[in-house]
Parts: sequence; C-alpha cells; structure tokens
Amino acid sequence: MIELIAMELAPIMFVSLILFLLMGYPAAFALSANGLLFFVIGVWLAPYSNGVITLDWPLLYTMPQRLWGVLSNETLLAIPFFTFMGLILERSGMAEDLLDTVGQLFGPIRGGVAFAVILVGALLAATTGVVAASVIAMGLISLPVMLRYGYDRRMATGVIAASGTLAQIIPPSLVLIVLADQLGRSVGDMYRGALVPGLVLTGMYIGYVAMVAVFRPHAVPALPPEARTLGRGVTSLLVAVAAAGAIAYASHLWLQGSQGANADIWGATVGVGAAYLYALLDRWLGWGTLSRLAAQVIMVLIPPLALIFLVLGTIFLGIATPTEGGAMGAVGALLLAAAKGRLGMPMLTSALVATTRLSSFVLFILIGARVFSLTFYGVNGHVWVESLLTSVPGGQYGFLLVVNLIIFVLGFFIDFFEIAFIIVPLLIAPAQTLGIDLIWLGVIIGVNLQTSFLTPPFGFALFYLRSVAARAPYVDKVTGRRIEAIRTADIYRGAVPFIAVQVVMIVLVVAVPGLVMRYQGPAVDPADVRIALPPAGGAGAPALGTPNFGAPGGAAPAAPEAAPGAPAPLGRPSLGAPAPAAPAPLGQPSFGAPAP
Repeated sequence: MIELIAMELAPIMFVSLILFLLMGYPAAFALSANGLLFFVIGVWLAPYSNGVITLDWPLLYTMPQRLWGVLSNETLLAIPFFTFMGLILERSGMAEDLLDTVGQLFGPIRGGVAFAVILVGALLAATTGVVAASVIAMGLISLPVMLRYGYDRRMATGVIAASGTLAQIIPPSLVLIVLADQLGRSVGDMYRGALVPGLVLTGMYIGYVAMVAVFRPHAVPALPPEARTLGRGVTSLLVAVAAAGAIAYASHLWLQGSQGANADIWGATVGVGAAYLYALLDRWLGWGTLSRLAAQVIMVLIPPLALIFLVLGTIFLGIATPTEGGAMGAVGALLLAAAKGRLGMPMLTSALVATTRLSSFVLFILIGARVFSLTFYGVNGHVWVESLLTSVPGGQYGFLLVVNLIIFVLGFFIDFFEIAFIIVPLLIAPAQTLGIDLIWLGVIIGVNLQTSFLTPPFGFALFYLRSVAARAPYVDKVTGRRIEAIRTADIYRGAVPFIAVQVVMIVLVVAVPGLVMRYQGPAVDPADVRIALPPAGGAGAPALGTPNFGAPGGAAPAAPEAAPGAPAPLGRPSLGAPAPAAPAPLGQPSFGAPAP
C-alpha cells in the first residue's frame, strides 16, 4: 500500500491542492502549505517509490535561490506599472468623458449606447489592462444611462461586464504578462499574438448587439433627442476622419522606404496627430469648421490613442520593452490626469495603495507556486501530467480540447492568477512534445481565462459590477422615473450570451492559428535565401581562398618593398621566381667559406 501511494503521490498532491482552493483557503497559503506538507511526505516515501520520488532534505536549501529569482524578475515589474496606469486613468475621468462622447456619437441608432460601451471597453483595455477599473468605471457611468432610457437590464449588465473583460486579452493585459512569464516567452510576442484575436472578439460583441437591435429593438432603444446634448455633426466628423486617413496613408507611403514594416504605425501616428492639431487650432482660433460633436470626439479620443501608442506602439516598434512601456504609460497617465486638473495627493495615494495590494497579491501567489512546484517536480508530477496529456486521443486538438475544458471548469472557482501559476507551467512540456506553439497556447488560455471572469459563481467581472449596480430602487434625477434595483440574477443571466460568444472565440482561435501566428511575421522560404560574400580585399581582389596565379582579371597588388634583411612575408609564394638561397643551418657557422 505504501509503495502504491509513493508511486501515485503526484496526482494525490494535485487533487489535494484543488480541494484546498475549493475550501476557500488563500491561494498563496494553499500552494505553500501543500508544497511543504508533501515535501515531508515525499522524503519519507522516497525509499518506497522505486526512484520516482527524488526529494531529499538538502533540496530544500535551494528555495531561497528560487524565491530570489521571483523577486528579481524584471518582466513582472510591468504589472505594477500597468496597474498604476489603469487606476490613474480610471480616477482621472477619462472613462467618463469617453463614454459620454461615444454614447452621443452612436446615440441616434438602436443599441448606440451598447456600441459605445463595447468600443470604450476596448479603448480602456488598450490603455489600462485592468478589468476591475474598466467594469467599475462603465458600471458607474453607463449603467444608469442605459436603465434611464429603457435598456433591458440583462442586456445592459451583460454588455458592461463583457466589455470590461476585454482588458484580459487586448494588450497591455496583466494576464498576458503573467502567461508570457510562465511560458518563458517574450511579452512583446504575446502582445502581438493576442492583438488580432482581441479585436476580432470586440467585433463579435458588436455583431451580437447589432443582432439584438434587429430582432429585439425594444431591448436596446436609441437615445431620445433631448439626451443628445452635443447635437448633430456626423458629416463634419466623417470629413475629418477621411482627411486624417489620407494624411496617414500619404505618410505611410513616404516613410515606407525608411521605416519598412513600421511605416503603417508611424503613418497612423502622423494622421491622428494632424487631426488633433487641427481640432486644437479650430478651437483656439475660432474657425468653426468642425461641428461641436466632431471637435468633442477628436479631443476626447486622441489622448487615449496617444497613450496607446506610447505603450503598445513603442513595444511593437522595438523602442521599449514591456516594462519600459508600462513605465512610460504610467507617466503618460499622470500627465493626462494633470492636464484634466484631477491629479492630487488623495487620488495618487489611493492608486498607489491599490497597486501595492495587487502586486503583493501576485507576488505571494508566485512565491507559493515556487514552493509547490519544487515538491511537485520532485515527485515527478510534470512527467505524470505530460504522459496524461500526450496520451489524449486527437493529437494537438485533443490536447487543446482537454486543456480548455480543465481551465474553463477551474475558472468557475479559482482566480485567473492562480490558474496561470498552477496549471500553465505543467502544460509546457506536453505542448512542446506535441509541437504546439507556446504563444498560440498562451493566447488560447488567455481567451479562456477571460471567460472565467463571466462564469458564476465566482466571475470577478460580475462581482465588480455587482459592487456598483443599484441594490435598491431609486428615482432617476433626469427623468424622475422610478428605477428598479439590479438583481444578481440579472447580472448572471445577462452574462450568458457573452459567455457563448467567448466560447465561439476560443474555438475560432484553436481552428485558425493564423490569427495568432501573425506575431512571427512573414514566413521565409529557405530555398529563396542567398548568401553573397564580398571580396576579401575590396574591389579587384580575389575571393577568399582563391590565389591569383597570374590569370587575367586583375593584376595582383604589388608587394611592399621589404626592408634589408627582413624575411619574406608568410603565405605569399612567388610562383615562377627563383628561390632564394637557403640560409645556413643554425648552429653551423661557415668559418670563412665564401658566400653564395
């Protein structure tokens, strides 16, 4: 019996950890406790394991070095930077301005406010990378507006919760940073791989709202005329967008020769900058060429786009690392908050406290994961997981199906950080054995973990929205109507259609790897590769290894005149010339013999 337990200690340890987490113990303490407990058990059972268990007491002495590796990881330094940036932007009122302006823009059409929430959610995701900040901001600002003008409460809550989760997959995402670290891959490559799937998922959300607007128009009504305070002016905005697009395209063509593949990013930057500069001049000089709506849209949208370029653009261009990009984003957020006049010590202090809490939470989970992995690998747990997953029928797709099912189910109960630190490292070996690209695997897991934010009973986006949604009936200040409270069941039921959309997105990323593989750039055919070496000595010189035996094609350069008594240069035989007289052997003087 003891031998059987020793041989199967790895699955026993894994099941024990899951039970600890399901009982509600904090992840960091559950990981550390299981790691240390089973380390003691493993050392005791090692003689009965037939070499399966390789634990001994001196191995525990390596733990300080493993923990120091966690503390000195520069990649994880991006987490507090992006968290701080998101919190500053959320408290600066940028989300409020975006939602109000974009809502006014799309207000005349059915589902316009829902479209605005999705687009603003994508913009907040690309600037903050923090789900909590996005969901809370949009819940406080847009939910009362949607309820005021007759939106179905399940539709309203579902759109807000789902749009907030876009911060999980659209760079700069905290979960992408963690996944890149755990998979041992570049954060920049992970960002490039996740960008297109994030945009596709945003489009799928918009498509679902459009279908609801067609088949259930009463659920997503348009804003009434009295709510459109910015008036008309879409034509002026379209002209401005067309002009900015023309400038961007011309800049792209002009910069293509010098910037290559990065010309599109620089061209877009020039076009957007030109539009913003013109809007500023139009306002300051009183030209009046832009409508009020167009000017407001340009003035509100451009700063977040500039921040996106400051963070993601510099990373994609290779100017900055993700950690450096996060630091620049944090500085940019502070400047935007100062420009709005909302930067103060209370806001700065609260953002720093929240950033410290989240960063400490992640750090302690990672330390616990290191303790757990030391023991788990010592009982050959990684070998057990690899053999278990590689034996699944169906090859790569069978492996991905099982992995996604496991992560989807675990997402009901435990946090995405815990899944990333516990499950993901165990998937590396079997994925590499099956020839699965780790960036592709990371993006698939990222989309799946995004789904976990919406799945009850522990969907974090649902709880974030629950914390700001009305718990009791209230009277709307604008319309004077009585608005009923938002029930938790409304939030859960509203998330169901968007969970289905995200499941479809998981299937799409698995079925179409090219959505992610774009991060590798264009494929290179080895048959087209040509290697040309220049001549060794410049123009007219023979190629390396090809002596000039007097053949036509260029005379050999004249040898420099040697100094009297100097030996001939090595390696330059004089073919056809008389050989010089051989010197007398060393140690044999001529004793007056005539010289040759």
